Amino acid sequence: MPPLPEDHADIQVFDEIRYIEHLVRTTITRKLPVGLNYPQWEVLNLLARRGDGSSPAMIAEALQMTRSGLTNTLQRLAARKLIEVEDCPADGRRKRVWLTPAGRQAYGQAMANLRPKMDMLREGFTAKEFREALPFLRALREWLSDPEPLPA
Repeated sequence: MPPLPEDHADIQVFDEIRYIEHLVRTTITRKLPVGLNYPQWEVLNLLARRGDGSSPAMIAEALQMTRSGLTNTLQRLAARKLIEVEDCPADGRRKRVWLTPAGRQAYGQAMANLRPKMDMLREGFTAKEFREALPFLRALREWLSDPEPLPA
């Protein structure tokens, strides 16, 4: 009898990643301030962690979003006064995205809401376990992000 898909470790890894991604999104979404959705939080999180002044193209690439999807997300964040989108002083055609004080406050509130869950996570797993998982996960991400070679 041929092996079942469940017998393949590679398939099981992708199943686990999918489950984890879903649970992370659900957990974060439940802790967000009212009116903030997950893609909006991802933008606030990226700007808070990497610093203000990123271009929309850089944000879209970092978050693996389409530019049109990101444009909609940025418009909604700007309408709520959580970000400002300004012309780049060096090149007037490009834009830069900045967190506003209200955006920093919304991000801080979300992170405070998530803190108990993160504390439980850190109690459930050691720093060593997280460090040991990283090389495989990074290698897998890099392998998947490489464009496929064209057939000869």
